[in-house]
Amino acid sequence: MKKDIHPNYREVVFQDEGANFTVLTRSTVKTNHKIEFEGQEYPLYKVDISSASHPFYTGTQRVMDTEGRVERFKKKYKR
Repeated sequence: MKKDIHPNYREVVFQDEGANFTVLTRSTVKTNHKIEFEGQEYPLYKVDISSASHPFYTGTQRVMDTEGRVERFKKKYKR
């Protein structure tokens, strides 16, 4: 294997501040921030949305009514 070509793969804490949710995982993401998590210091990467705040995973996602769109399409391109 060639030396010094691989990214730094290490444990990183991802934090969703909107949902007050943090998760420790391994990643190659580059960050200058640090956080103390479970008694140890880890690099910190802040995210805008995570499984704790995404509407699909929280069950707050709305289903769009596509029936009206299909009918409008058929009416518009009817021959």
